[in-house]
Amino acid sequence: MIGKLYLIPTTLGDTEPLEVMPLSVKKVIEEIDYYIVENEKSARKFIKKIAPKKPQPSLQLMLLDKYAEEIETTKYLDVCKEGINVGLLSEAGVPAIADPGASIAKLAHEKNIRVVPLVGPSSILMAMMSSGMNGQNFAFNGYLPIDKSERKKTIKELEKISKDKNQSQIFIETPYRNEKMLADLKATLSPTTNLCIAADITLPSEYIKTFMVKDWKHQQPDLHKKPAIFIIHK
Repeated sequence: MIGKLYLIPTTLGDTEPLEVMPLSVKKVIEEIDYYIVENEKSARKFIKKIAPKKPQPSLQLMLLDKYAEEIETTKYLDVCKEGINVGLLSEAGVPAIADPGASIAKLAHEKNIRVVPLVGPSSILMAMMSSGMNGQNFAFNGYLPIDKSERKKTIKELEKISKDKNQSQIFIETPYRNEKMLADLKATLSPTTNLCIAADITLPSEYIKTFMVKDWKHQQPDLHKKPAIFIIHK
């Protein structure tokens, strides 16, 4: 038997894991000792929180961060040949969506290893669900350019695409730059374009609102250092 690759979701903040994900996630973590993770400390903390009786010394953690060499990561699934299951953990939310874990899922398919996605919170999908915008046709654009003029140009391009294709446009920003992003959106978008901001999803401080840009001009939510999703629809 060849081992499987389990895509294991994590929480979007400091919430109890079983409040936002099914018991099946806990059961899988209790059975797996091999993990591919972005950060060893936070991965161990999450595993301990959801499976407190699991012995930490038994864990074998393989790092998938910006310093990981491709020649090394291509060997991370070799243990599956021995029938050993491997878990892929994201830092927040679901693996392989806006996450470096996509390369491991691709590797699994190349090696004919079964990929098993588990249910858990995805800030992108949860923001889209609650936005009231077109959930039949949407696109995730990742991070917009850092340069102010390039960012404003991209915002206008996404607004045009949204109008032409009736397509909701989703993007994110580094949390400490959220307020600058909001200022640029207010200054650049058409007054009648819809804008949704979803921050701290699943946390007690959760904030999800959709207004036209002209109405956002009177709103100034506290987004500083809060994970946020932005969605526009013209």
